Parts: sequence; structure tokens; C-alpha cells
Amino acid sequence: MAVRETADRNAAQPPFRSGRNPATVLAATLGPSLRSVRAVVFDTDGVITDSARVHAAAWRAAFDACLRAAGHDRPFDPGEDYRRFVDGRNRLDGAAAFLASRDLRLPAGDPDDPPGTGTVQAVAARKEELFTRQLRAGGIAAWPGTVRVLHALRAAGVPCAAVSASRHAPELLEGAGVKDLFRTVVDGKEAARLNLAGKPDPALFLEAARRLGVPAPEAAVIEDALAGVEAGRRGGFGLVVGVDRTAGPTSADDLREHGASIVVRDLAELLTGRANRR
Repeated sequence: MAVRETADRNAAQPPFRSGRNPATVLAATLGPSLRSVRAVVFDTDGVITDSARVHAAAWRAAFDACLRAAGHDRPFDPGEDYRRFVDGRNRLDGAAAFLASRDLRLPAGDPDDPPGTGTVQAVAARKEELFTRQLRAGGIAAWPGTVRVLHALRAAGVPCAAVSASRHAPELLEGAGVKDLFRTVVDGKEAARLNLAGKPDPALFLEAARRLGVPAPEAAVIEDALAGVEAGRRGGFGLVVGVDRTAGPTSADDLREHGASIVVRDLAELLTGRANRR
């Protein structure tokens, strides 16, 4: 199922945006899974904000131009290709992984390559250009179930961090009106400054847990990307929650196979105790 279809399925549930009274979207009791942890590290795109679909659309335009230039006739699939090769990874790693899956091995290029199709850097630059344009055009909402969980965690005194391979995370969180619910944000800029490896390496999550002052075995990671849940498992986190937004035929099993101990469709399930451990 394409990412857009997930958004359509949730259209009846109004998005949380800056300016809404948080009291109207909160106040629930933490389920037993979250009551067992001392801190929670959230992925941003697809878990906190409904931005994965925008990333996928930008990648589709950038990759399809590259594929056409190379004579490939099968376009990028914003559902399965995005989920398997791009989601959760930094731009260069995601671009290289997808292109390799189509046996298209471009030169790495240079960081100042303009947007285009001739190098991995150029393809990644084109994606960044397209995503930034869409972000500036209208902003992106937070998932209502995630907002409810964030408020419940705050009420319980459980500190939270937001993590993203993207450099846009602070802007996304601010625009969605949820940035103040996080004690710290570790985004792509911080990863570059600290020379942190990208997912599935757990470095981003471990840095977030360090800033929260809680060891990984006593903290949770919440992720929707295969690379992200694998990073949580490799980092030794006590709980790894996989969020299955795509609801594809194998998506939940794939999240479990990569390291998720719990898989949910929406984070509000963690407030009811209905989420099932593997």
C-alpha cells in the first residue's frame, strides 16, 4: 500500500497542528509497555510528523528522473522502494541503496554538486530541493495518536527525545506545534557535527538517550523504518516499537524481523495496553 493511502485512511482523524489546545488531544494513561521505561526516543518522519509521504514523493521525482536518464523503465515505488531502501537513512545512504537495488552505480560526486542525475550527490540534492519546496509551501502535521502519547509521557514525567536523519527535524517539529514536548532533538545537522553514523547504526539513538540521562536498556525507541528498528535493536534498547503506517502484506513482519518487539498501526495503541509483544 502506498504511503499516500495511509494518509487517506487516517483523513477522518484531524491532524494536530500548532495553535490547537493540547488539552483537547491528550490525556490518557500509559499502557504497560511504556510504563516499563524511563525515557523514550522518537523517530521524526512518519512517527511524529506525517512527513514520510512528502519525503517519498520527493524521492520519487528525483529517482525517476535518474532512472529515465539511464534508460530504466520501472519507476521508483514510493511505498515498497521507499520502505525498503530509503526510509530512516540519511540522504546519501538512501540514494545509494536504492540505485544499487536497480544495478545503477553512479559516481559518488561532491557535496556541492547541483541537483541532477549524474551522481549520487546530485540525486540527493534534487530530492532535498523538492522536499524543502513542499515543506515551505504548507507545513506538515503531527500524527494525533503520537501527540496523545507525548502528552501522556509528559504527565508521567518520562523525558522524550526526537531523532531524525534529516536536517529538517526542528523545523518540522516547530511547524507541527510539538517541539516543546521534547527535551532534545538529534537531527542530521547534529549527526554531521558529531560525526555520528546513520541508521541502522544506533549512534543517533544512543546520543539521544545519553542526553536524556537514561541508559539504552531502560529506554524505548519508536520507529517506522526498517533501518530504525534495527538501530534500536543493535543499540540494546529495552523496548523497540515499530509503527506500521503502510500496513502492507509483509510490513509488520518486516518490522519484527528487523528488531521491533511491538508493532502498532498508531501510537495511541500504546495508551490502551492492546499492543502485542512479539
